[in-house]
Parts: sequence; C-alpha cells; structure tokens
Amino acid sequence: MEIIQGVYEFKSDKPTVLTIGTFDGVHIGHQQILKHLIETAKANDLRSCLLTFYPHPRMVLQKDSGIKMIQSIEEKIEKLREIGLDYLVIHPFSKEFSRLTAQTYIEDILVKKLQTKKIIIGYDHRFGKNRAADINDLRAYAKEFDFEVIEISAQAIEEITVSSTKIRTALIDGQIEEANRFLGYDFHFSGTVVKGKALGKQIGFPTANLKLENPFKLIPKNGVYAVRVLVDEQWHEGMMNIGVNPTILESDLSKLKIEIHLFNFNRDIYGKQVRVSLSKFIRDEHKFESVEALKHQIITDQQQIQSHFETH
Repeated sequence: MEIIQGVYEFKSDKPTVLTIGTFDGVHIGHQQILKHLIETAKANDLRSCLLTFYPHPRMVLQKDSGIKMIQSIEEKIEKLREIGLDYLVIHPFSKEFSRLTAQTYIEDILVKKLQTKKIIIGYDHRFGKNRAADINDLRAYAKEFDFEVIEISAQAIEEITVSSTKIRTALIDGQIEEANRFLGYDFHFSGTVVKGKALGKQIGFPTANLKLENPFKLIPKNGVYAVRVLVDEQWHEGMMNIGVNPTILESDLSKLKIEIHLFNFNRDIYGKQVRVSLSKFIRDEHKFESVEALKHQIITDQQQIQSHFETH
C-alpha cells in the first residue's frame, strides 16, 4: 500500500476505484467495503484507493467537538496496510477545503487528481460546501465526468454505523470483548513508559506508567483489564489499571493514570514505547479499606487474568 499525503501528491499508473470516509477503527463493517473495493479494482484492472481526511472534519468544523477516536492515524494506516489497498490518500482537512464547491471537489479532486473511474459510496454520503450535495448529485456528475457510482446499501451503512456506535459504547462501558468482536481484532493503544511514584513496587506489584501519544484516542472506562503488551517486538501478558488509585492517592484523584503490571517481567523499560492490547475487563476501580486489602484484591485479579489467558 502506498501512502500519499494529500491529493495533490497523488500519481497512479492506472485509474482508480475510490471510496471515501473516516473509517475510524477499520472494523468488520469497514473491512467488507474495502474487500469489495479491492475486488472491484482487480476485476476491472484499476487501482484501489481510499481517500480519508486528517484531522477529523469534526475537529476542524466543530469547536470543542470532544470527539475521541477508536484509532490513531498511525493505527489506521497499519490496519489498512494489512488489508491490501493500493493507495491510501490522507488529505489534510481544513476550513478552506470544506468550502470547495461540489463541482470543484468532483472535477478537480476526484476525477483529475485521483483518476476515479468508479466510486463505492454510501447512499447517505454528502459532499461539497456545507455538505449540500448528495448521491443524486454525484450520479449527475458521474454522467458528466464519465465515472460510475456504486452505492453501498442502506442496510450495509446501517450495519457500519451500528458497529461504530457499539464499539464506542462498549469501550466506554468496559465491554472489551464485545468491542473486539466488532473490530475483528483487539482494541489497543500505544504510549511511552514514564516514571511514576513507584507505589506498585512497594506492595509487590511494580507497574509501568504509560503516557499516551494521542490526546484524541478513546480510552475505556476506569478499571482493571487483562492485557497483552508489546515490548521490543515481544508480547507479554499482564494486568492494567486505568484510574486514579483512590486507595493510595487520596489527595490526587483528578489525574487519570494508566499503569501496567507485566507477569514474570523485571526489566527496566523507562522511556520505551509500548503497545497495550486489551483482552478482557476484570473489574471496576474501587477504594479499599487498606493497602493490604488492595494487595489481596490484586492477587485475585492476577489469578483471574492468568486463568483467562490460559483459555484464550
């Protein structure tokens, strides 16, 4: 897959079959559309192309949108590379770009620059200034500029929308296994291991404190999770707590912390970038009566997580 930063940098030896969208999560619904895109391209001796935008249009057009993404742009690129597209075009979204008229967008961007011969698009797709044009306008332009519109059915779009909504809801509710089913892979995020207060080490469970790389990444609800962590290209099983450590840090309950304890692991990994893949939600974060009570609960958590990994 070739990654092109901006439509004006695009060059291809053949015309394209194009689809357009955010494709956040690249979940099982998205994967079906992209499979159809690739099959159509191969059957017609064309190139498969996805046009997506960064940053997300809502971040640009809606002040304080508060949107959180299932994937970072780097994670999206990695997943799309696995699927086998010919081209991924990431166009910088701006207010100026949003003001392009529908005809300019079709003629200059899709036809002249992206060499589009077929567009696979949802029935509810809107485009152009103020998102005023719809699929009927697209079909009219298709006759004028000699390309074909292949409509994604209302049912398929509904399934994709439901999948995206369910994934976000599941993550917010800690329903990791359900989110993973809709994604078709385990939800994950990456970050850098930073120094903490070493409180975990004091009770026999040293933790790696994670500073996330992307402020717009959706983080699941507070609690304890079974996780696999990629360190130096090797996977390790462990447990993670997302929360504020209410038992120990009573005076610092405003700062969210992500702490990971790896099983049978004693290396210094400060400063390293790691990937955390979430497998199962274990329990909510609680304030315990004592540090000793917390320690007993952590032992129980570890046993439950190890048992989970033995069967998964």
